[in-house]
Amino acid sequence: MQPQMLYGIPPAANKIADLSNLYDEIAKDGGVLRLMIDHPEQVKFLEKNEGERQQSRRWSVFVKVDGGQKRAGVPPTSPFFETLVTALLTSPVISIFGFYIHAGNAYASKSFDQASNFLSSEVENVNTAAGIALKLMTEKLNLQPPNQPFILSVGSTPTAHAASSETRARLSSLLHGSLELHAGNYPVLDLQQESTNLIEPSRIAQRVLVTVVSYYPGRGTDGSDEALVDGGAIAFSKDTGPSGDFGRVIGKNWRLGRISQEHGTLTRSGPVGDDSLRLGEVVEIVGQHACLIAAAYPWYYIVDSSVGGGREVVDVWVPWKGW
Repeated sequence: MQPQMLYGIPPAANKIADLSNLYDEIAKDGGVLRLMIDHPEQVKFLEKNEGERQQSRRWSVFVKVDGGQKRAGVPPTSPFFETLVTALLTSPVISIFGFYIHAGNAYASKSFDQASNFLSSEVENVNTAAGIALKLMTEKLNLQPPNQPFILSVGSTPTAHAASSETRARLSSLLHGSLELHAGNYPVLDLQQESTNLIEPSRIAQRVLVTVVSYYPGRGTDGSDEALVDGGAIAFSKDTGPSGDFGRVIGKNWRLGRISQEHGTLTRSGPVGDDSLRLGEVVEIVGQHACLIAAAYPWYYIVDSSVGGGREVVDVWVPWKGW
């Protein structure tokens, strides 16, 4: 299989040189670096870079589509969208690989049906975008349709959960390309995904290990105890979900109730039992937003909890941090 890498945001002008070097490095092993484009000026950045080379290349790009999330991308119904696609189709250094959308608003889903509706909307938007591109090619620009069908890339974690085989089959009919599902943090999950009601808590794989560094009897507003741990906003981010917490302690009625930059405060989340904390104790906390949490660490332990009923480290994964 051909190695492929997607640069996850539209490229800034001052990043083109670095991306160009990465393109060459990946190409040595037959790989492809793919970009997301959502403005004609980004096309000019790439054309300028290629004009300064002895031999120009074609960049493989996704057109970033906005389906109402208002993060990155252009709505396919916008007049500006046709301007963007025309700039891409007529550029000598660009090859449109497909159309990409991410339904960040799908994280508000509370049921399978709601997530399915977001998935349908994602597919409709990228399919509309591809249809516009094909019409421009054949009716206005006198270009041949692509040799390979456009890739219509959809998905956020909730919509990935809603993508049953039946749903995919229904959505794949009458498309202007091939449907691709990118699955967000589907392999890891977090408390936010639990709040969608699409997963069971046992499916959440990420944990952050923190140490209890201090303890405060009776300091809580209801007279309950509190504890201080050595993980704060840098370790967990400041994202909260419906619960209002930053994380949940595994196996104990404690939660990460307040947070500062370098440390967090554990507060009670249930009845007081025999789960008091002691200084030096290491506890496991499931965080609210796995994507931001994962970015904070240079490596992750992969643990098999089925070994002897305990936890055994079976591997260490070191994420690629850039060039």
